[in-house]
Amino acid sequence: MRQIFLLLSILLLGLSWAVAQDSTSGQTSRTGAGGQMTVEGCLSGSNGNFTLTDKNGMSYQLTGDTAKLTEHVGHEIKVTGTSESAGAGASGSTEPSGTASSASGGHALQVTSVKHISKSCKSGGMSH
Repeated sequence: MRQIFLLLSILLLGLSWAVAQDSTSGQTSRTGAGGQMTVEGCLSGSNGNFTLTDKNGMSYQLTGDTAKLTEHVGHEIKVTGTSESAGAGASGSTEPSGTASSASGGHALQVTSVKHISKSCKSGGMSH
């Protein structure tokens, strides 16, 4: 009986560790086939040209309603939005198509919501 309890405890511990690793392995999560995703990282930029850099160093060019982002520059935030292709990422800016988002590695995110996490960046994105 004691061995069964020990085996069950180890199995439960291993399972909970695996679930924790899966949910914290990256700060980017995709939900659904529509390209909806959430990214947590450090915000940089100004004047409607914002970049979010996650803890892995991946950069996302933020498009759409970015007016509320100005107050969060230099902060850790969580942005939810729709992923876009590299060419579509610059469609809302005055730069030629593809310029802004290809400079950031080709990742663009159409912002739908912003959540403030911290007033300082703990991710690797503050090297700007």
